Amino acid sequence: MTHPARYFLSRRSLFAGALSVLASPALANVGPDLLKGTLAKFELAPAPKPLPAIGFTDADDKALSLAGYKGKAVLLNFWATWCAPCVKEMPSLDRLQAAMDKEAGKDKFVVVPLSLDGPSKPKVAPFYKDKNLANLGIYFDKGRKVQQALDVSVLPTSILIDKDGREIGRMLGEADWDKPEAIAVMKAAIG
Repeated sequence: MTHPARYFLSRRSLFAGALSVLASPALANVGPDLLKGTLAKFELAPAPKPLPAIGFTDADDKALSLAGYKGKAVLLNFWATWCAPCVKEMPSLDRLQAAMDKEAGKDKFVVVPLSLDGPSKPKVAPFYKDKNLANLGIYFDKGRKVQQALDVSVLPTSILIDKDGREIGRMLGEADWDKPEAIAVMKAAIG
């Protein structure tokens, strides 16, 4: 027999979880049925997770923040030129951005590839040119503050953020982001 207090707590937790899914159409839309193929290891957050105020810079050292992307779904990708799986994954992120621009428009979704290159920072722009990455911006995590704030320890790591700036899930390791299942997840994240 279930103890009444445990029953109440588990029902309350279930109810709170259901409310948070209802509060985030993106989390409700990105269900386990979409997470297959290249995204089989994508981990959904139990509830939309508010992100701390974090900043990074673009290629011109202009200060930016995730708050500047409110209203858009964001795929925040942590990578570096010295990370072989990251290098392999970047062209698919570029193709994902191009596909989403066509599917949903530039105002609803953005890939933010956040480079962890420190001393190797000068290698990033030539890398983009060499790989023909024409659809992605160049962004840097100076001092790896964003990486630490979001508890990222594996490269590459991609965090899917809803239009309200909350984490709805993350992928540890590389993926083929231009595959139909990945595009379906990004479209669902838009809501």
